[in-house]
Order: sequence, then structure tokens, then C-alpha cells
Amino acid sequence: METLVHLLTLVADFLVYDLFGLQNGELFSSALHYFIIAFAEISLLVVLVTYLMGIVSSYLPMEKIRSYLERHKASGLGNLMASMLGAVTPFCSCSSIPLFVGMMQARIPLGIALSFLITSPLINEIAIAIFWVSFGWKVTLIYVFTGILLGVLGGIFLEKIGMAKYLADWVQNLAEAHISYEKDERTLLKRLPEIHNEAIQTLRKLIPYIFIGIGIGSFIHGYVPESFFEEYISKSNPLAVPLAVLMSIPLYIDAVGVLPILESLVAKGVPLGTAIAFMMGAIGLSLPEALLLKKVMKKQLIIAFFSTLGLGMILSGFFFNLIF
Repeated sequence: METLVHLLTLVADFLVYDLFGLQNGELFSSALHYFIIAFAEISLLVVLVTYLMGIVSSYLPMEKIRSYLERHKASGLGNLMASMLGAVTPFCSCSSIPLFVGMMQARIPLGIALSFLITSPLINEIAIAIFWVSFGWKVTLIYVFTGILLGVLGGIFLEKIGMAKYLADWVQNLAEAHISYEKDERTLLKRLPEIHNEAIQTLRKLIPYIFIGIGIGSFIHGYVPESFFEEYISKSNPLAVPLAVLMSIPLYIDAVGVLPILESLVAKGVPLGTAIAFMMGAIGLSLPEALLLKKVMKKQLIIAFFSTLGLGMILSGFFFNLIF
């Protein structure tokens, strides 16, 4: 992943500073530079995940897996497995969505798929390593545990209150179209045209929303200074934790990118829990993610998803402030 980001950075450097002749450090060039890297990175990840999920869905006995998860849904085991899968996959909030669609396509229960969608952007192995060096093992372990717990509880809650009916119609139809009890004996080569067609259909639906979402995130990245956030989530503000989550939503930063901001906030006296709540909001509740989710969920489910996760992040922030 680091190699890919490095290559994309070189491409963005060439386009912005050499080809377009913009000056390094200007607000517009900073936003455009960020847009080129983020849009290319997310688009490549989405394409890769979409095709990968097509192949996985084609080979795995998804009906048996779905039946197993349905039987153990009450115990929360499926939600825990999905959250732990999210913790070990290096996806941001936007690139997790194709895998979420793949789970819906395989008729995995909504709550279990949401557990993955919640945890995946919050926990990243590279971010964990940096987090450990910066804040120590106790804070890191509690953060990882909190991210997994949020995924498990959030998925179970949204399933319990009947949010499955608020998936977008095309996602629900996608699931119905893949019900098959016959063993498929075709080779991968013969399956590829079907996998390719389904991947193209999914990408056509998602790419415009990625473009718009990353565009908004890039504008904020280039034009809103870090000092803007420090002013409102200071130690003296009793509403700093919920405010930190609300203010971070328009941003689009991955877990690694937000860590320098987290360190900067803590160094300037912002309580650790408040800073972590800001970090969680930026990587788990971004505006680009909301725009992308609009294509796969109806507004009732998006509101419930953001509200549940936002409340969990606020409680996590207060919890961290209480113990550290």
C-alpha cells in the first residue's frame, strides 16, 4: 500500500507542479494534489475489491455460510467475526463499501455486514503500529478493543431495529438474483465474463459518488486549517467530545493520515479521548462515505448508521477521557 501511495504521489507531483505549473503550498494545488492521490487510490481499491468479491462469491459456498451465520446470529459470533475481518483488512471507509455490497450479494445478514463496515476503517495495522509508538500499548489495545466492540454492538443494534428493509432496491435485487443451490462446475476462465459484467455494473453505480465525495473531502483538506478544529475542541469546552465527532465528519482522512493531527491536538492540550473521538469520526464517518452509501442504502438506514456509530464514538471519547 505504501508503494502504491508513493507512486501516486509522484504522479500527482508531476501533474500538479510540472504539467499544470501550480505552486507547492497553495490552497488549490494542495486540494488538487490530495484529490488525485485519493481518487486514484480509492478507485483502484474499489475495482480490486469488486472483482475479488466476484471471484470469492463465485467459488465459496455462500448459501452454507449464510445459513451458518443466520443460525449463530443471536450469539453475536457472526458480528464478532465480521468486525475482526474488518480489523485485519486495510480498507478505508469508502473502499470497504464494495466488500459490504459483496456481503449483501451473498445474502449475509445486514447486521453482520455492518459490523465489518463499522470496524474496517477504524482499525488499520499500520495505524496501530504508529498509535502504539505514539501513545503506548495500553491506549492502543483499548482503542482496538473499542473499535471491534463498536462494530459488534452497532451491527447487532441496527439489525434488531429492522434496518434491512432500507437497503437500496438494486442491492436487495442483487441478493435475490444470486440465490442458487446448484453446484457450479465451471472453471474460472468460464466464470470471468459473468464476474466482469457484474463488477462493471457495480463500478458504474459507485464511481460517480466516489468522484463527488473525494472532491468534497479534497476541498476541506486543502482549505480548512487544523487550527480551526483546535479552537472548538479545547479542554475548556464541556461539549468538546460530541463537537469533535460532528466536526470531523466532513473530512476524509485514513487512519494513518489522521494520526499526525491526533498527536498535534494532544500536544496542544486537547484531552486524549476528545482527540480520539475526532480521529474516529474522521476515518469512520466521512462525508464521502455518506455520499457513497447513498447509492447502496436508503436515507433511513444512512441516518441510523451514522447516528449509532456517532453515539458510540462519543461514548468512547468520554470513556478515554475518564481513564486517561
